[in-house]
Amino acid sequence: MHFATKTCAPCPSRGQCTNSTRYGRQLTIRPQDQDAVLERVRTEQTTEEWKAAYTIRSGVEGTTHQAVTAAGTRRTRHTGLRKTALAHVLTATAVNLLRLDAWWTGQPLAPTRTSHLAALDLAA
Repeated sequence: MHFATKTCAPCPSRGQCTNSTRYGRQLTIRPQDQDAVLERVRTEQTTEEWKAAYTIRSGVEGTTHQAVTAAGTRRTRHTGLRKTALAHVLTATAVNLLRLDAWWTGQPLAPTRTSHLAALDLAA
């Protein structure tokens, strides 16, 4: 569901609904069965067991993100398995050196991001 820009623009609460300066608020309305599954999964995510399991995944995702941003490892620049494997080893070494440097210099890790919906909940 999209709200027209003309409807949202004069609203005094617009800043709490959207950050967009060009468009109106957008809402997604799911079928009831999909909404129930989503609600169940979100409830599971608040348990300590789920959080403990996710810490492993978040560490792996952080490492992958760092390899992609620092070395562009989304695609290989080389032809052949041996050259690609060597590129992976060199990329892993580079990421480890970047992390050691950050640890030695006391550079903080990236902050945890908050979704727009969660930010609205925090503001209320």
